[in-house]
Amino acid sequence: MTFIKDRLLNIKALIFDVDGVLSEDTSLLGADGVPVRTTNTKDGFAIRNAVNMGYKVAIITGGSAERVQKRYEKVGIDPKHIYMAVGDKVGVLESFAKDVGVELSEVLYMGDDLIDYRVMEMVGLPCCPQDACQEVKQISVYISERIGGRGCVRDVIEQVMRAQETWINENSFTWRST
Repeated sequence: MTFIKDRLLNIKALIFDVDGVLSEDTSLLGADGVPVRTTNTKDGFAIRNAVNMGYKVAIITGGSAERVQKRYEKVGIDPKHIYMAVGDKVGVLESFAKDVGVELSEVLYMGDDLIDYRVMEMVGLPCCPQDACQEVKQISVYISERIGGRGCVRDVIEQVMRAQETWINENSFTWRST
């Protein structure tokens, strides 16, 4: 447990994939053929709490839905750190870390499938939901008991913030604008 706690204490930035992490791994298709993704309100609150406490938060996804962009802007993620339609997540990870001034060892990344694998190998705290693919589970330092889209993001954010004693604070009781 000390090993994971040491890593939790070092985290300054949180990055999440969308499909299978922030949303469930199944979705309805809209009339235009675009998937209609789910969101978890507790994940959203945890993201907002982290942003309010000064953590740098980003999304790196291969998808590109305007609804996803709007949702995560509303919970407080800086629009320039919502990376959509990404083919190579490694370059985006490196650019984000440089932009916000963190070392890769200070980054938590939560992914669920092979497209996340290379990025997860580079960060200080690779995490995944319970229903991630086997290869991703093998390289994850932490596997949430929650599945994608069902609170796994809240789980890892809460773990980081509780370890750093930032989870409950004056900003936790309101929905502040950024």
